[in-house]
Amino acid sequence: MAVAGSEAAGGPAPACVLGIDLGTTSVKAALLEGAERGQVVAQSCSRETQAQSSSLEAGPQGMEQNVWKIIRALNECLAALPQQQLQRVSHIGISGQMHGIVFWKKDKGCKWTESGTGPTFEPEEVSHLITWQDGRCSPAFLSSLPSPQSHISLATGFGCATVYWYLKKSPDFLKAYNAAGTIQDYVVAMLCNLKKPLMSVQNAASWGYFNSRNKSWNIDILEKSGFPVHLLPEVGDPGSIAGRTICAWHGIPKGAKVGIALGDFQCSVYSCLTERTDAVLNIGTSAQLTISMPLGFQPPETPDPSSAVTYFPYFNGDYLAVAASLNGGNVLATFVDMVAQWTEELGLQVQESAIYTKIIKAALAQNDSKLSVCPTIFGERHIPEQLASVTNIAVSDLSLGRVTRALCRGVVENLCSMLPVQRLMETGVRRILGSGSALARNEVLRQEVERMFPFPVVYGKDVDAAVGAAMVMFHRK
Repeated sequence: MAVAGSEAAGGPAPACVLGIDLGTTSVKAALLEGAERGQVVAQSCSRETQAQSSSLEAGPQGMEQNVWKIIRALNECLAALPQQQLQRVSHIGISGQMHGIVFWKKDKGCKWTESGTGPTFEPEEVSHLITWQDGRCSPAFLSSLPSPQSHISLATGFGCATVYWYLKKSPDFLKAYNAAGTIQDYVVAMLCNLKKPLMSVQNAASWGYFNSRNKSWNIDILEKSGFPVHLLPEVGDPGSIAGRTICAWHGIPKGAKVGIALGDFQCSVYSCLTERTDAVLNIGTSAQLTISMPLGFQPPETPDPSSAVTYFPYFNGDYLAVAASLNGGNVLATFVDMVAQWTEELGLQVQESAIYTKIIKAALAQNDSKLSVCPTIFGERHIPEQLASVTNIAVSDLSLGRVTRALCRGVVENLCSMLPVQRLMETGVRRILGSGSALARNEVLRQEVERMFPFPVVYGKDVDAAVGAAMVMFHRK
């Protein structure tokens, strides 16, 4: 990396911005520095959290994570970054997994201790994080709750739904705490010693019972049903400053500005979306197709549960329209797994990685297949009862290559049925930014994407929420 001119000339080193993403399975940190054109990632580091934990109250339906382990991974991540660069950090941007909720006791949320790299904090009187994947709120339980005044349908794993669950099933649990937030809100509150947690519109919308139009909680609706509204954080705009670090943290100077915590989805998009005319197509385990809504767009007052498109608050009052499919690379992985099981049942042994390589190679040799595959083996949020199906099966389409080709096409077609190409054209989309692990390793999937969209497709701009969180702070500096 080039050394900035002022440094070479003996002047002060330029300030850095630190971005942190507290993800579902790992914590990532990225250091950004100013360059001649924009900014560059000077250093990055990630650590698995291995924080999954069983739920005492919710049993097998619960999905919880040990906050102590998440913060340990965060501390390991920061300890691995170069001290001389951390000492130049002026701003910190933090994003993380949306929808989830963690409870803590004000003034006892953490304790600061000395570590090898300077002061760090560790959780004290803090609950587990109940994550977005939590399944304790059954459809029957959710339908017993008051209707929110929000454009987003309530779902299990949403912060407010989880609070209602404790209120009805285990009210004593809530009495032990007087503050709550997403895991990223917790970290910001600890770093800045906030008396009341502060939450961005992005994370508030993801909890449910939040009106994005007037940026306020549905206090009347919640109070009428006995909801403990004192647990709800204050809400602010994404990109604003929540406070300053109260201690030097891993060598980061005391008094560094900390941004209000952001959603990992919005930060991932921010890391690669440069033009309003770009659409972001991400196919990893699941799949998302995202576009920017026109300036001044406001979401509908009430949710449409049958709609495949969700609107997420973005930055500066803008919204993203997202088709979020539960079926992406996981569909191909399931197909490979099926082939492996069949092979084993026939008394043969083939490595799954070898199967993946071979079926892609076979599909590349087949340009076409009349076979039609609806790949929704994991259902979809807007039609949970619809599963996968294969139709139009002709004798000529039974080869492994043709079936694989049809499956890849099905994954792309399913996403386009949720957010049609016609709508992309009407919104003014001019190109597709392709990212995600499944697109990177599967050429057939890339061919089907290029066949489906009448726009140029650009790959290689990797989505990275930690980098996005740093970029948000960099642009606000």
